[in-house]
Amino acid sequence: MGGAVTAVSSNGEHSFSKPTRESITLLAGLGVEGDAHMGVTVKHRSRVAQDPTQPNLRQVHLIHEELFAEVRAAGFAVAPGELGENITTQGIDLLGLPVGTLLLIGGEAVVEVTGLRNPCLQIDAFSKGLLKEVVGRDEAGNLVRRAGVMSVVKAGGVVRPGDTIEVRLPDGPHRPLDRV
Repeated sequence: MGGAVTAVSSNGEHSFSKPTRESITLLAGLGVEGDAHMGVTVKHRSRVAQDPTQPNLRQVHLIHEELFAEVRAAGFAVAPGELGENITTQGIDLLGLPVGTLLLIGGEAVVEVTGLRNPCLQIDAFSKGLLKEVVGRDEAGNLVRRAGVMSVVKAGGVVRPGDTIEVRLPDGPHRPLDRV
């Protein structure tokens, strides 16, 4: 099971969107080199306000490019990096992966999936009404988050568009993703 990287993005400042790059460098235990969310402890402003000593389980944000086509059908134009992700993927059901899944990216980098991104109101500030497209409820009334997954860097390396992604599931039983 695998897919590919379609875009990479980073931003050294805390802003919602991240500009796309020719490549990004992942640093083991830290995240994306030069990105505002890089670090051993949390960097997301609301999490820092709660407890700045929490481990950073959100070092690298991945979104599946297929989501852009889904929201486009609902009238929203979203391009890679605009929702704040570092790596845009294609061909992988990111939301269906269990906690602890390893993604081997290109020849060197490895990230471990920690959970789901918890979409916030900044998505509506980016494009009014978009939040309802990336957060909803299933038939049973359970909350469904569709704005990508978060991960930590297990092995560093350079990541570029076109790199392959190999999926390695953890030993069972599998735990479904929840927000981190």
